Amino acid sequence: MTGGPLRIVRLANFVTPASGGLRTALRELGKGYRAAGHEPVLIVPGERHTDRETEQGRVITLPGPPLPGTGGYRVLTDRRRVAALLERLAPDRLEVCDRTTLRWTGRWARRARIPAVMVSHESADGVLRTWGLPDHLSRRAADALNTRTAHTYARVVCTTEYAEREFVRIGARNVVRAPLGVDLTERHPALRDPRVRARHARVDDALLLMCSRLSVEKRPGTALDTLETLLRRGRRAVLVVAGDGPLRPRLEQRARERALPVAFLGHVSDRALLGALQACADVCLAPGPAETFGLAALEAMACGTPVVASASSALPEVIGSAGATAGDGGEAFADAVAALLTRPEPERRQAARARAECFGWDTSVTAFLAAHDAPVLSRRLAPEAAP
Repeated sequence: MTGGPLRIVRLANFVTPASGGLRTALRELGKGYRAAGHEPVLIVPGERHTDRETEQGRVITLPGPPLPGTGGYRVLTDRRRVAALLERLAPDRLEVCDRTTLRWTGRWARRARIPAVMVSHESADGVLRTWGLPDHLSRRAADALNTRTAHTYARVVCTTEYAEREFVRIGARNVVRAPLGVDLTERHPALRDPRVRARHARVDDALLLMCSRLSVEKRPGTALDTLETLLRRGRRAVLVVAGDGPLRPRLEQRARERALPVAFLGHVSDRALLGALQACADVCLAPGPAETFGLAALEAMACGTPVVASASSALPEVIGSAGATAGDGGEAFADAVAALLTRPEPERRQAARARAECFGWDTSVTAFLAAHDAPVLSRRLAPEAAP
């Protein structure tokens, strides 16, 4: 382990100004690396080349083409340009957040004798299943991909036991666990604003919230299924959807055709407004069956709002007994919502907040730095006490 400050260069694809969890994780980890005394540099695709200093350190965008059918995601495709930039930056550590199109950077790092870490922000076989690939084929493809990833990088970082499972299955020995976190000051029950709630729901309505990218692997249609089931059962409920993506037009059409009380807000860039929505909701829905952590759900819990999540995902690890899990369908989700709402509101809100307090960003940053064999050099970042 080195004793001095390190230049930690981070690479990520599929990041846009309207991105959700990955963008948040990159920002908070970069801020944490800086606070710990290191020099983070983030490289992401964009419309054009930019280079600026930010709260999370230096952020460089390189021109990258949009990926069709993804609603605006871009990728770094010019390997020569990326490699030349890496040569100029001369990193002490490399951190990569895309095990497919950027896996070649692990080989580059090995040749340059730079320790490189791959962060697994998604379950490969889980995503393949959501795209319709049969279980046996998705597992076979994921195993082949993960074997190459594990061999290419010095370490693979997984945020949950769920994410780690597919690497354990192939016998990878270089996997470490590092959870993500939530800003417990920015996200708090005190953000609850009756005016924001009244904008979307009446007093006797159950206000459901889904903060998610509207894409196939997130299964956003389950939220509409849940709402429709609750209404059919005679339960007054409304749904607010914060997020955008390629499935939005189809979901909006379905809501219109079936006269469902759904408000599609698109990407909510105002962090204060998003926090107020998360604090005002009665239940947050997280239907994605391949989620490996669920930052939006954790933010809602920090605001005192319990979560109903897919039992197929990593969310059961994150929410614990402070929320509920359900099978991947509207009926099961509606059952879980109804069960949660039978609990006294103060009890369920206090439980959600208490669980979120187990996941501060300081703990996350310390674990990620440990994966890099990087010390905490500054007193501005100290490991949190165990919950």
